[in-house]
Amino acid sequence: MSSDLSPIDKAKFVAAKRAADMVEDGMRLGLGTGSTTAWLVRCLAQMVQEDGLRISAVPTSARTANMARELGLNVVTLDDAKWLDLTIDGADEFDHDLNLIKGGGGAHLQEKIVATASDQMVVIADAGKAVDTLGAFPLPVEVLPFGWQTSQALLEETLVSMDVLGRTSTLRMNGSDPFISDEGNYILDLHLNRIGNARQLALVLNQIPGVIENGLFIDICDRVVIGHGDGTVVVRDINEGTEERDRLDFAEEDNLFGDLID
Repeated sequence: MSSDLSPIDKAKFVAAKRAADMVEDGMRLGLGTGSTTAWLVRCLAQMVQEDGLRISAVPTSARTANMARELGLNVVTLDDAKWLDLTIDGADEFDHDLNLIKGGGGAHLQEKIVATASDQMVVIADAGKAVDTLGAFPLPVEVLPFGWQTSQALLEETLVSMDVLGRTSTLRMNGSDPFISDEGNYILDLHLNRIGNARQLALVLNQIPGVIENGLFIDICDRVVIGHGDGTVVVRDINEGTEERDRLDFAEEDNLFGDLID
């Protein structure tokens, strides 16, 4: 398989594979959304098929739920699970304190609910997602469709008093129509370039009428698994203050991974 993967896909794969090793039999597991998490779902499915791993998986989107079911994972709702042992998810950006921007896939509302209902959150990402300061990636804000333009105007007005470099926003589109989240809402992407005080911004944004949730994840992530194209994996634990480095071998060709390397 390694010969068919780009360096960034190799990085995503080894990060997902290393995180899958953190999953223990009987766990109630939150499954994130995105390209890196897609590798994780396949790694877990392989462990279920070959090693008899038993888990209850709570997906954070319809996309992840469909994939997990198709690959034979036991999918349950968060209400069924009540509380989770671990959530593994990707990120669009993470900083030195493991604060995140998420929502590039439009699932940050469910992702935040699931992550905060977990004993631990582990982020899997390629090394390119690490930043000194959050904000280069557009910050998603989920808003009600009702009065969304008013919400947008209030957001941009609020940004004037925030420590950010950019203050424009765009409605996320799906072709010629607005993108619709799994909850039936719209998403406004804030083009901030740099966020000086992410904690303050996260609190302020959620006070604006019409805003459902923003994509800033503050003090939620416990560990990040960073993959590199050469197979190197770095695991950073914010609580323990540790950093471990390892190198993983690439798996041979397997049907579970075929559609990810076409």
